[in-house]
Amino acid sequence: MHPIAAVPIVILDCGRSLRLAFFMFWQTLWALVAGFVVSGGAQVFVSRAEMERLLGDHRPSAVARAAGLGVASSSCSYAASAVARSLFAGGADFLSAVVFMVASTNLVVELGIVLVVLLGWPFLAGEAVGGPLMILLVVVAGTALVPAGMVAAARRKAEADTAKGTEPEETVPWRRRLRSRERWAEVGGRTWMELRMVRRELLVGYLVAGVLATVVPLGVWHAAFLHGEGGWTDLENAVVGPIVAFASCVCSIGNVPLAAALWHGGVAFGGVISFVFADLLAAPLVLVYRRYYGGRLTVRLVALLWAAMVGAGLIVQVLFSWAGIVPSTRPARLVPLTFRLDATTVLDVVAMAALAALWWQRRRPPPTVGGHGHGISTSGT
Repeated sequence: MHPIAAVPIVILDCGRSLRLAFFMFWQTLWALVAGFVVSGGAQVFVSRAEMERLLGDHRPSAVARAAGLGVASSSCSYAASAVARSLFAGGADFLSAVVFMVASTNLVVELGIVLVVLLGWPFLAGEAVGGPLMILLVVVAGTALVPAGMVAAARRKAEADTAKGTEPEETVPWRRRLRSRERWAEVGGRTWMELRMVRRELLVGYLVAGVLATVVPLGVWHAAFLHGEGGWTDLENAVVGPIVAFASCVCSIGNVPLAAALWHGGVAFGGVISFVFADLLAAPLVLVYRRYYGGRLTVRLVALLWAAMVGAGLIVQVLFSWAGIVPSTRPARLVPLTFRLDATTVLDVVAMAALAALWWQRRRPPPTVGGHGHGISTSGT
C-alpha cells in the first residue's frame, strides 16, 4: 500500500480507537466515581481503631466482612485498588484489603449483568462460583507468599502517601460524623487527590485498551491459546488468560467484550473465566500497585492474584464440565458505541453531579460559629 494511501486508514483507526476508549470509560465512569468517593469516605469517617477491629486480620470473619464490603462498594478495578490502599493504610490487614479488592471487582451485580448479556448465564454462574474460590486461594496462598516485614514496609509507605486530616473519633456518633460539613469537604479533597494520583494510569489504560481492541487483529489473541488439546487446552488457557489481560490493558467490566470475543474464537470456558477475573492485573493497574505498595510487594501481589485467578478458572472448568453446563454456543457482541438512555447513563450523570457537589463543598469556606472562623467541632459526643 502506498504510504499516502495508508494515512486515511491510520486516521480512521485512531478515531475508532478513541471512540471505543471513550465508551469503555463511559461504561465504568459511575463505578470509578463511586469507588474513589468510598475511598475518601473510608479515610475520613472510619477511625484506625475501627478499621483494625473490622479488618485487622485475615481470619474467616474478617475475610467475610471484607468480601461483603467489596460487593457492596461495586467498584471498577482502579477505584477498588484505591479503596483497598486506603483500608490498608487505615489499619486493615493486607490480605483482607486484597479480598475487598477482588470482591469489589469480580463479585458485583453490574459485572454479572454484562456477563449474562454478552456471554450467557453459565458465565454468571462461573463468576458466582469462581469469585469465592479466588478469595479462598488469595487468603491461603497469601499467608505463605506475603511476608510480614514486607507488609509493614508497604504500610509505612501507604500511611506516608495518604493525605493527613482529622482522625475520626470512635466516640463521635456516626450520624454526627455524617452531618459534619467539614468531614464532607475533606472527603471531597481526598477523592480528588485519589483521582489525581492515578489519572495518568487511567488515561493510558483506556487509550491502550481502545487501540488493542480496535487495531490488533483478534487472531493475535487467539494465537496465544491452545485449541483442541483436551486437558492441556484447559490448563494452558487458564494460565494464559491473565497474561493476555495484562497485555490487553482492559480493566473491570471493559474486559468482558474482549472475553466474549475470545470465547467466540474457541478459548476454553475456564480460560475465559480466568481472563474475566484478571481485570486486576492490567498493565496500568500494576503500575498503580507499584506506586501504592512499592516494587517488592507488588511482585508478590501480582503473583498471588495470577495464581488465584488461574486456580479459580481451572476449578470452575472442572466443576462445570463435570456438571455438563459448559455452554456450547459462542456468541460475540461489542460494547455499545453510542449514548443510550439506560441505567449506565443515569448512573454516570448522578456520579458526575455527586463529584461536582464534592468539589463545590471542598471549595466552600469553612463554617463559622458565633462569627469566628473556627470549623464545627466533631470531637464531642
